[in-house]
Amino acid sequence: MGKQQMSSQEGLKAWLAAAALLGAASSGHAQFAQVPTPVTPPAPVTSEAEDASAYRMDASRHLYATFPTRVHKGKLPPMMYAVMITEAEVDAAGQVLNVKVVRPPAAAKEVTPWVVSLIRRASPYPAPVKMAGGVAVWREIWLVDKTGTFQVDALTEGQR
Repeated sequence: MGKQQMSSQEGLKAWLAAAALLGAASSGHAQFAQVPTPVTPPAPVTSEAEDASAYRMDASRHLYATFPTRVHKGKLPPMMYAVMITEAEVDAAGQVLNVKVVRPPAAAKEVTPWVVSLIRRASPYPAPVKMAGGVAVWREIWLVDKTGTFQVDALTEGQR
């Protein structure tokens, strides 16, 4: 009987260890399971940009101001968890009309819906009033760390 108890206890320990490992492995995706609430409610402003390059800077600055706790401070690590390219169409009022993933991340598939949601939740963006037709297309490269922080190429601080 003592031997049976020992084996039950060892089995329980093994099960708990396996559950802990599984929890640790799955927690790598937890930071992308929920899109953060914008810290600074987007205030409607206008953009002075006359071309896509200038609007890219305005949109990126707005995104950083909207999610400051998710912006990676300083240089990025040498290996990024995910790199993706998006294209967002913004109307004359700064509302996102469409988000297209031009290049999804190679392995971190959970990052795609997270980034698309970040883009949408940051609306309204600066209104592209000086752009042709009052519509801007904002194309951006996203550099996402495994911690759930990011930089966009327009404002990146580089890598270590």
